[in-house]
Amino acid sequence: MIRHAVLPGLAAAILLTLSASAMAQHASPSPYAGAERRAIKSLSQEDLDELRRGGGWGLALAAELNGVPGPAHLLELKDAIGLTAEQVAAIEAIHAQMRSEARAAGERLIAAEAAIEAAFRAGGLDVGTLRGLVADAEAARADLRFVHLSRHLSTPPLLTADQIAAYAAARGYGSDPCAAVPEGHDAAMWRRHNGCD
Repeated sequence: MIRHAVLPGLAAAILLTLSASAMAQHASPSPYAGAERRAIKSLSQEDLDELRRGGGWGLALAAELNGVPGPAHLLELKDAIGLTAEQVAAIEAIHAQMRSEARAAGERLIAAEAAIEAAFRAGGLDVGTLRGLVADAEAARADLRFVHLSRHLSTPPLLTADQIAAYAAARGYGSDPCAAVPEGHDAAMWRRHNGCD
């Protein structure tokens, strides 16, 4: 009688063990796998490099994608859009000031993220302290974003409408992905992925 009662329980335990083992073998790794080795887990080395050089870090897309060009890309495309020497000089000054301010704001953001990292690493973090650390990091991020977005506001008064249109065309904005299928792409799949049908 005891043997009959033990066998179903033993069978269930074996099935659970085999099932867990099979799931572990087929589970895909987290997209964060490897990030646990970063000094600051929330920032990749590419993020750190971009912040330290005063790069845009994608923070000015609201301006960029709404027809308000930024100084860095204007300088990259100065010949293609026909900037005059005076325009280049004015945009270089805006860019230099932006980079300087962005580097300082980027360092503040890195320090704030490092403080969050250190607090979690040390343990014993309470909700009140965490809220303050997050607020510091978000204030630094907001300052950094403002630096980039505000410089986008500085460029349109220096440009003609034709130059802004040439900039948008050079950057590929406003082009119709349905007008032509790039070489090497399956036409039906390209059209489906770009909402052409």
